[in-house]
Order: sequence, then C-alpha cells, then structure tokens
Amino acid sequence: MFLSQMEGYNITGKQWLGSESWIMQADLASAERKNILQGSIGFALPQASIPGLGDFLLGLKPSDEPQSAIIKAIWERFFDCSFSPLNTSAMCTGTEDLRLISSDYTDVTHFRAENNVYKAVYLVAHALHSLLQCKNGSNPTTKKPCVNKSEVKPKLVNFTTKYGAKVFFDENGDSVAQYDLVNWQMKEDGSVEIVNIGQYDTSFPEGKELVPRSVCREPCPPGTRKAINKLKPVCCFDCFECPEGTISNETSLDCFTCPPELWPNEKKDQCLPKPSEYLSYKEITGALLTGFGCLGVFLSLLTTITFLIHKETPIVKANNSELSFLLLFSLKLCFLCSLTFIGRPSEWSCMLRHTAFGITFVLCISCVLGKTIVVLMAFKATLPGSHMMKWFGPTQQRFSVLTFTLIQVAICILWLTINPPFPKRNMKYYKEKIILECALGSAVGFWAVLSYIGILALLCFILAFLARKLPDSFNEAKLITFSMLIFCAVWITFIPAYVSSPGKFTVAVEIFAILASSFGLLVCIFFPKCYIIIFRPERNSKKHLMGKIQPRTL
Repeated sequence: MFLSQMEGYNITGKQWLGSESWIMQADLASAERKNILQGSIGFALPQASIPGLGDFLLGLKPSDEPQSAIIKAIWERFFDCSFSPLNTSAMCTGTEDLRLISSDYTDVTHFRAENNVYKAVYLVAHALHSLLQCKNGSNPTTKKPCVNKSEVKPKLVNFTTKYGAKVFFDENGDSVAQYDLVNWQMKEDGSVEIVNIGQYDTSFPEGKELVPRSVCREPCPPGTRKAINKLKPVCCFDCFECPEGTISNETSLDCFTCPPELWPNEKKDQCLPKPSEYLSYKEITGALLTGFGCLGVFLSLLTTITFLIHKETPIVKANNSELSFLLLFSLKLCFLCSLTFIGRPSEWSCMLRHTAFGITFVLCISCVLGKTIVVLMAFKATLPGSHMMKWFGPTQQRFSVLTFTLIQVAICILWLTINPPFPKRNMKYYKEKIILECALGSAVGFWAVLSYIGILALLCFILAFLARKLPDSFNEAKLITFSMLIFCAVWITFIPAYVSSPGKFTVAVEIFAILASSFGLLVCIFFPKCYIIIFRPERNSKKHLMGKIQPRTL
C-alpha cells in the first residue's frame, strides 16, 4: 500500500534501503514501480545451497505422506486438481511432477530462510549428540568429563555444515550475525535481478564487519578481454574470449599475441612452447616405412646370395653378372638411404638424405642403362661383320657407370658448397605446432639432382623399349622396360604430391617414392630370374637360352 502511494507522487531518484522482510520480494517491482525501486539496497539472510534438499522437495509425492493434509492442499493448488471425487476439478493422480511447474516452492537453486532452519536443527542435534554419548562419566570421543543438561552452554557447540558453513556462538552466547548485502538491478525485459554486492558478518574484526563490493562486474578472467559498453557505466563491461593465438592474464587488460614459437593453452592465459612435428620411427607411418625399407634391404641381400650361389649358371652369366651385382648393391643403398629421411632433422642428416638419395639412384639407373646398352650391343654383334661389342666391353661398361655417377656427385658437391640443405623450424604451415623439416637450401640444386635422375631414367626407358622385341628366349630388355615404366610413373606422380603434402607427410611421400621405385627395379629385373633359378631350374640352361622363340609385344 505504501509503494502504491509513492507511485502517485512520482517519487524517483531516491535510494531505497530495504529490510530483510521485503528486500527479497522481487514481485514488488511491478512495471509502474521499477523506476522507484531500481537500485534498492538491503540486507538479506545469507543464501546457501543445502545438499539434497532440492532433490527431496522436488521428488516429494502425496504417497510419501498419505495422511498429510498440507501436501494434498499444496498439490491441489499447484496442479489445479482435487483428491475428492465430489469436487468438479480434475482428479489428482499423485504422480504429477513438481519439476514441471514454476513457483517459490520449486525454486531450489538457493536457500536463505531455510538455511537458518537447517542450521538450527543440526545445532540441537549436535548438542543432543554430545549429551547422549556420555558413558561411565566421560565422552569416548573427546575423552573429557561428561556434562549434564544444566551445564550445556552455547560455546560448547561448534561445528561445520556439509556445505562448509561454520556454526558457533560468541562469548555472550549469541549466534554470529551474517547477512548478504543485495542490490536490485533491472534487466532489459523489466524483470528484477537481485545481486549480492557484499556481506555483513560480525565474526570479522571490528570495523570490517560490512564488506561491500562497489563493482558492476567482476574483472575479466584470464583468457578473456574487456569490452566497454557505451550504454552502461564504466564499471559495467562485457568479457569476450581472446582470439585465436592470443592470451590475457591477470595483469593484462587486453589480449596480446604469443611469440611465433609459442601457442596459447586451452584457457588462453599463458603461452606454451608449440609441439614439434617430424616423421619419427615411433609413429605408425615412420615405423611402416622403416619396415618396408628393411624388407627391401633383406630381399636385395637374398637376391644377391641367390645370384652368388648360382653365378656359374647360364641365366646369371647371360645377363651381365658384374652389372647385376653392382645394381643389387646400389638397390641396397637406395633402400637404406630412405631411412635417413626418418627422425629429427639435423644439419648432417639434411645434407646426407638428399645427396645420398641422388647419388645412389644415379648409380642404380647407370647400371640399368649399362645393361640395356649391353642387350642392344649384343644383338648388333650377332649380325655379320659387326664389331659393336668391342666398343662396349666390360671396361667401357664400368667407365660409363662411373662417369654417370661422378656427374651426379659433382652436382651434389656444388649444391652442398653453394647453399646446402639445413634443418628448419617451419611455423607458417600450422599455427599451433612447429614442423621440423629440412629446407632445400638451393632449390636449383635439388631440382638439378632430380632432373639428372629423370634424364637417365628416360634414356634407359627409351633404349629398353626399342630392344623389347629382340629375338631372345629371355630378353632382359622387356624386364627393364617394365621396371623403368614403374620408375618413371612413380617419380612423375611424386612431384605434385611432394609440393602439396603438408608437414611430415612431405617426407613420407618422398620416402614412399624411393621405396616404390626401388621395389619396382628389384621385382621387375631380378624376381623373374630368381623364379627360374629356384623353381624352374630346367629353364636355366644354355640350350634353352639360345633357343629362338617368337617375339612378343609389350
């Protein structure tokens, strides 16, 4: 009634101080009164969360207390039903859910007056417990003499509730006065939000019992930045999460960017070193590639042993055994050089991996090229009056392999002298991690090494293709043609895959190309011969090799 009179006088701009009796009654702030009561301050009983009470109240059913008239009355009012069949309202079933309605009873997020009742009940319980525990004149828990009911004093009771509130009495036997200082803040939709802005506690030192907090908003937590709202006072602001790659801490009001080698943690309140990424032996990809590399070395070694044991047989002699053994040696080096690409890049490993790869592959292709030329020369030498073989005998074959390999060695020496590969911390590809990789140094040197290998492989493929239909029962040119076809296909596919692969997958693609082309050479050139040597020894004869068969197309 008093507030209704205030509306008629249009009294605004006054600071209202409310007692505990009405300051928590937010329904007093009607649309007409919100200008009057806006900003009201008052004392309220301290709010608390009583464990289990909310679930108990919301889970209550009439069947729990069938004789309680109060529960039935509440039930009929909340659900607009009746337990009496004589009433015209709908019948109550007793199974209705209190969680589906909104009322003061179902608002169990915080308790104020209920908390005082809760503490009072436990206070009496603790006092009774102390009295009833006495046996033979002493308390078995405290080992102190028992007290009788006339000697029970408030100062003897001191306990802490389950939610951490301390209950005790002062020297006068008075309970500690504790209140929340609350403030009415009107929201944009016209409703009232009652906010705690301080507390009053007589257990605090004299002169510090009242602790108000004159802030509209708590300081922004670490990991966020403060954004001023121009429509509100300066102490009222919003907090937004820091953008990606930035942090804020307790000393900074704004977000700042982490250094390039650091990245924010999940809370965005500190910069941590970025994790490093490289192809390791411990991860699945690295372990698989290592396994295939070792398998290639083992198969090459097994083939070498097979050829050594049967070196006097026609099929080994007929296919230039010296170049075959040199080719098998170079294939072992090719498989082994793939392992230098795995592991943490270092200065020596970066220089070794590219130069070893370039030199061993040229040695390998030079041997295949030499074998191809020998096949062509051998056919020409069978023609009447031909003296071709004397121009490409064993000495010339060794010299050609050495010359082709030394050219690649010279290219690699120039590359290492002018601008060699070096370990690099790539921080640009990924924002949140560092890629440890080998920079090429001179890109011209890298592509010169690859180009030289490509030229030799293409020349070898062309010569082998031309010799594929020579009339021989075991024409090695066909096998070389297949092997070089696989070799060229792998490395043509490698270039776009190498350029577009991210991080450690660039290295994985290069290792895959090395292994695939090496396996192609080993399988196409040597496995058919090993098959004849081991499983078809009857075909490993001079008579069979000299026999003429009809030429077949590729």
